[in-house]
Amino acid sequence: MAAPAGTRRLPPAVVEIGVLFGFAVDTGIAAWRSITRGRFAWRECVGQMWFLAGVCTVPAILVMIPFGVVVAVEVGSLTGQIGAQSYSGAVVALLIVGQAAPLVCAVMIAGVGGSAMCADLGARNIREEVDALEVMGISTLERLVVPRIVAAVLITMLLDSLVMAIGIGASFAFQVLVQDVTAGSFLGTMTDFAHLSDFILSQVKAAAFAVLAAGVCCFKGLTAKGGPAGVGNAVNEAVVLAFFLVFLANVGIGEVYALGSGP
Repeated sequence: MAAPAGTRRLPPAVVEIGVLFGFAVDTGIAAWRSITRGRFAWRECVGQMWFLAGVCTVPAILVMIPFGVVVAVEVGSLTGQIGAQSYSGAVVALLIVGQAAPLVCAVMIAGVGGSAMCADLGARNIREEVDALEVMGISTLERLVVPRIVAAVLITMLLDSLVMAIGIGASFAFQVLVQDVTAGSFLGTMTDFAHLSDFILSQVKAAAFAVLAAGVCCFKGLTAKGGPAGVGNAVNEAVVLAFFLVFLANVGIGEVYALGSGP
């Protein structure tokens, strides 16, 4: 005899999505409470910012330089085929500012910084340090999660500005020095087609990606079970889920921006 509909067991993925949504709501409430009551963990936040800047900046630069060159090669080849070399600066700017820079930052925060966050919180969880904090009346969300998310947002936005400049600079140098594109046409078309709203959109994307990546990694770390092996599995799951949510958010934000800026 089949069990009643209300007692059927939900798929694990559905349960996890529900728990993750509840964690996000609780984290938002904890962030508001910690800021309004003046007990935000600034020292923890600054420490996390310093750590994220140290582990993410150099890899992001090393990824963005060849990426900018590849974009310059592909765009230069395409515009050369259709006789529109003067528009290469606009295409490069739109690709790097609107897509590449925030996604590179998201990959760094999720794959490098986020995995470290997850491993740290997972290790604390299996050592029962998290339970000890709760027993002492210290909110885990306010003390450990909120400062990490805020630090991730601030560093990702700063990193986004850095990799944008590096990516555009690498594309500019390659097209001017190698592909004989004039500097004036590159800069002229870039300034004509890349508006302030595009740079703001890039920062909004970077902040949203940081919230998603850091939130998922903190959630997976705090719910890790099964000893060191469980922490390793939690890190893997956190990185994969963070990447999935980041790319999903990228499509959503891009569509909303396109609708808002349309005729």
